[in-house]
Amino acid sequence: MTSPKTGTLFERFFSRTTRVLLEEYATPAYQGYQLEAWVFDDEAERRATQAAFKAAGISARLRSAYKPLVHFFLEEFSWESLQSLVIEYPLLEDSPRRFLLEAYPLAAMLPQDVTLRWESVEAISATPARYGIQVQRTSSGREMYTVEAPNRHHQDHVGETQYSPCGWLRLISPQGEVTETAIETDYEALFQAAMTALSSTRWQAAPSYFEELNFTVHLPCGDRQLAWDDEYLSLAEALHEELYFSTLEYFQRHAGLALGDRRSQPGQIVPEVLTQGDVPYLSVSLRPLDTTQPRRSAVTLETAQQAVGEEQITQLLGELGGQVLQTTTRAGRSVEARYRKGSDRAVMISAGQHANETSGVVGALRAARQLSRQSQAHFVISPLENPDGYALQGRLVATQPRHMHHAARYTAFGNDLQNQSLGGHFEHAIREQALAVSGAGLHINLHGYPAHEWTRPLNGYVPRGFDMWTIPKGFFLILRYQPGWEGAARSLIDAVIQDLTQVPGLVEFNATQIALFETHAGDLAFPVLNGFPYLMMEDAQQLTPLMLITEYPDETLSGNAFVKAHNAQEATVISAYNAFQSLSL
Repeated sequence: MTSPKTGTLFERFFSRTTRVLLEEYATPAYQGYQLEAWVFDDEAERRATQAAFKAAGISARLRSAYKPLVHFFLEEFSWESLQSLVIEYPLLEDSPRRFLLEAYPLAAMLPQDVTLRWESVEAISATPARYGIQVQRTSSGREMYTVEAPNRHHQDHVGETQYSPCGWLRLISPQGEVTETAIETDYEALFQAAMTALSSTRWQAAPSYFEELNFTVHLPCGDRQLAWDDEYLSLAEALHEELYFSTLEYFQRHAGLALGDRRSQPGQIVPEVLTQGDVPYLSVSLRPLDTTQPRRSAVTLETAQQAVGEEQITQLLGELGGQVLQTTTRAGRSVEARYRKGSDRAVMISAGQHANETSGVVGALRAARQLSRQSQAHFVISPLENPDGYALQGRLVATQPRHMHHAARYTAFGNDLQNQSLGGHFEHAIREQALAVSGAGLHINLHGYPAHEWTRPLNGYVPRGFDMWTIPKGFFLILRYQPGWEGAARSLIDAVIQDLTQVPGLVEFNATQIALFETHAGDLAFPVLNGFPYLMMEDAQQLTPLMLITEYPDETLSGNAFVKAHNAQEATVISAYNAFQSLSL
């Protein structure tokens, strides 16, 4: 079939796995049997299914196929008088800490006086992977548990070999005979159907292939908030991530590009995964670009507890004054910047490149307002470089406010604006204009990353190409420099980090997150200065001699946690601006 410009490519309801199990096994033929199943469902649905099996005379236990060790401690384990734990985890040769990541954030969920030790054991590929647990309580002797984590080897949508969590069924007859096998759950079937819809469509030869490719999903499975920081267990969020990045990868391969190539321009990919209904549902459709603007409440910038709206951003830029710089997006939205000329060395300040990273937008505006009070200040402020992505983020958080929504990360072309060709007329042009009018030597580029765990459970669990960002590790800095600028870069990073140590609570915040990161993901493998991880690297291709990139774990944050995020962003801009003025260049 040939892809139309608009219309439905696929639509289907899926039989819910728990109901299928009941129809097949809650019968007189299986009375006296024991049934164990691992499915992608929330605890309420699994418990209701167990009760229905019990009423039919069958002993059943339904467990979560997603993060089974964490669910075991939440649902089956007694925390009473717990003293110590030793947990053995399966060791994979090509991903040694994969199952430690799946156990995140267990180490932070334990009572503070409980000791925990992790030990690796070789994974046995012929059976479900297993965690072994040794428990010591103050009130009794040692206890032993085994927690199984069914996985399957498979070829993914781009032909790569994966070892991924999967559905599993085990039946034990009254005579003790055991039968077990992997099963395709509704969750897995829905995702596979989405990928098949892509591969069965005859796409045009050259991008962009569509305006909006929409996946509308109804997933009857609630999110579960954990008693640690911003962490949630969310099958809906994980499916959004799977649909978005898998589709992006499919079109990267379709265009003959390497996986992860950010120049790919398939169009805007929009998974809308709603936790509603009683039966899983998927619709795949092609739509025109959405040019509407989501409404966001006005905020007081210094105390903003949520993302600032685009209308207010435009107003705040107008109040700053200065020369107007402007370009447009694919959807026709305006990308605006302001150039304030002064006697200082010029600095470019930008945010919103990845539009689901919203604390930088507030931090940039706050810093620009502070700098504008100085008569000698010389800067360009571009607080929202990707308004198409920002509008999509606003649209998606209206229904799922606690999700990361990486579909809003890139432009409506589907590419990272950093990788747009020079001399274009879209988002990247605002940086080129900023450099042309200011001659800036420093670009402060404010970013964020997930404030809670980022997973792709149907394709190897760890997000491909983003391994270092899968769990939070504190406020992180990256400094890129052109050849010959390494000394200045070192002086700048030293000065900024020294100033950041004075931001209330930030060093302690980093220490907590880094400790948990290293428990589940291993040593940071990056230098850490005064409690701040950072990277420095030479980059001959960037526009300015120096570019300082911030990475605050802000995706999904709101309330006071969001205030702390843009406090750190603003402090970084002011520190870097001031330090740049006195650098020996």
